[in-house]
Amino acid sequence: MAWDIYIQEYENYLRLERSLSANSVEAYVRDVSKLKQFLEISGSDITPLQVSMVELQNFIEYINELGMSAFSQARIISGLKSFYKFLLYEGELDSDPTELLEAPKLGRKLPDTLSVEEIDQILAAIDHSKPEGMRNRAMLETLYSSGLRVSELIGLKMSNVHSDVGFLRIFGKGSKERLVPIGKEALKYIKIYQNEVRVHLDIKSGNESFMFLNRNGRQLSRQMVFIVIKTLVEKAGIKKTISPHTFRHSFATHLIEGGADLRAVQEMLGHESITTTEIYTHLDRDYLRQVIQEFHPRS
Repeated sequence: MAWDIYIQEYENYLRLERSLSANSVEAYVRDVSKLKQFLEISGSDITPLQVSMVELQNFIEYINELGMSAFSQARIISGLKSFYKFLLYEGELDSDPTELLEAPKLGRKLPDTLSVEEIDQILAAIDHSKPEGMRNRAMLETLYSSGLRVSELIGLKMSNVHSDVGFLRIFGKGSKERLVPIGKEALKYIKIYQNEVRVHLDIKSGNESFMFLNRNGRQLSRQMVFIVIKTLVEKAGIKKTISPHTFRHSFATHLIEGGADLRAVQEMLGHESITTTEIYTHLDRDYLRQVIQEFHPRS
């Protein structure tokens, strides 16, 4: 209960003393609630006043592993710093545990990618003899085939898979709709999953329309997708830090390496700005540099 009391007092402070808008107050409170939820998941029953740098670092590592962008992480850290400044201001604390907590650099970082061989290794690590194995194969084939965000993958509806024309109807950020091609391999495994696994699940009310379900017949969570991928990566012996977003990065990079038009990739990824898509051209430039070094007589 200590968390709820302090969060409520913090909310009142933001609303009454700082006169922030309702949206800003909600965002700040949501950031603190994420830390509370993480501690509950971790089995820790410490109060806000007992949180140390260790718990904060573990929390940041956790949200990073979930695939949160540097911008989202920086916003959450900012919210936590504001919360603990409030506790200092109220005299609840003598020192600020967030003082040395650093936000991630917001520079446009080159994304990690998987090679085609590494993706094959991960897919080969799936045990198809188990029901969840066939679901995982369909799920990862879809991720890599269409470059979906993890939220788009778990929110994919059966009615939005148009196998006759080879397209998915996706509702991305801000509920913006786009059509994304999906490959034959992905469609093949989706069909197998639907006909041989999904049809036998005891699907819970309200989950009937979602394509990918857990063994209890409910919509998959972001955390479950991350756990599935992490387990398969370890089984495949790949040492990179891989998240669901890595498949999206790899999808884009491999397309551009193959000569795909940047604006076409932008459309498929659902990026509003072409500059967001341009971060995926780094491997293409490296490849051109390698060609010049190996084959140009003046290199």
